Amino acid sequence: MRICLFNWKDSAHPAAGGAETYTREVLTRWAAAGHQVTWFAAAVPGRPEHERTDGVETVRRGSRLGVYRQARHWYAAYGRGRFDLLVDEVNTRPFGCYRWSGGTPTVALVHQVAREIWSAEFPPPLSWAGRHLAEPAWLRSLRGTPVLTVSPSSRDSLRDYGLTDVRLVPEGITRRPRPAVGRETAPTIAVLGRLAEVKQVDHAVAAFARLRRELPDAQLWIIGDGPLRRSLERSAPPGVTFYGRVDTAARDELLARAHVLVATSLREGWALVVDEAAAMGTPTIGYDRPGLCDSVPAARGVLVPPDPAALAAALLRHLPRLTAASAADGWEGGALPWDDVAEQVLRTAVEAAAVGSLTRRPIRAAVR
Repeated sequence: MRICLFNWKDSAHPAAGGAETYTREVLTRWAAAGHQVTWFAAAVPGRPEHERTDGVETVRRGSRLGVYRQARHWYAAYGRGRFDLLVDEVNTRPFGCYRWSGGTPTVALVHQVAREIWSAEFPPPLSWAGRHLAEPAWLRSLRGTPVLTVSPSSRDSLRDYGLTDVRLVPEGITRRPRPAVGRETAPTIAVLGRLAEVKQVDHAVAAFARLRRELPDAQLWIIGDGPLRRSLERSAPPGVTFYGRVDTAARDELLARAHVLVATSLREGWALVVDEAAAMGTPTIGYDRPGLCDSVPAARGVLVPPDPAALAAALLRHLPRLTAASAADGWEGGALPWDDVAEQVLRTAVEAAAVGSLTRRPIRAAVR
């Protein structure tokens, strides 16, 4: 098949995150299976307009906002008639591929909606306009387009916008064995992720401050970096260590040594960090928020109301048992190996596009 995916970021973009990791893992496997794969994204300083990596051709045009217009122009000039399937990967705003696809079957891939994230990322009145005007209009424009998403909570949110053909595809993970390290002697809590408003790491710090009143030897490890690191460092109580960004091996060892991961995000598509911790034998106590409400139970974790006091109480209740337990082999969460994910995403996309009400011609090539 000839497939083109549109996402305003590719995996080389400085702002690339979990969605771009997902995309790269899936597209490279499609290319390895013999499909012709193109990834259209915004320009990245220092990277060429055209680049071929691991069998995937990346085309970069336009700025953060201009990429949507550039996608239409590029497709009209070079893409029309060259592809069997278009994937409109939505990072808040769709490309609207179905409107200019020229009849090429199209599906959308939406990891999560923004909703509360608008207030975390933008000041009013922009946050209000984004949440109540822009995002609803953008997502409702996908009515009639088959939509793929990675969790039941994201599916429910998308249906709230009037989208009816929403299909689940799995989240993916690279399976790695647990490193041969023991647990810490002191009760140890880990936080893993970007230090940004939407992750609410300040809630984890506040819960830890409460916990230290009862468990004064407890420690909190914050793994990751981001715009809030300095303010978090200034407000952190004793017992908090900031590791910044670390490589995969170091991350796995830290997770394996900790007794529990806490996850406090406002909203996630799925929250792969929960599965990464489970693979190291470490459970998660997480907020009962979209995405986390799917991934945490699937990985044998515990959900709590989204409040630092409730998180502190849960930590105090569960840490004695977790601290006393010996290091355990990892276990599976709800994420699947990437080979399985790539196969299921393509199969679901082809099936969805074949019956999508806005597709104008059948897919000509069979799934390999």
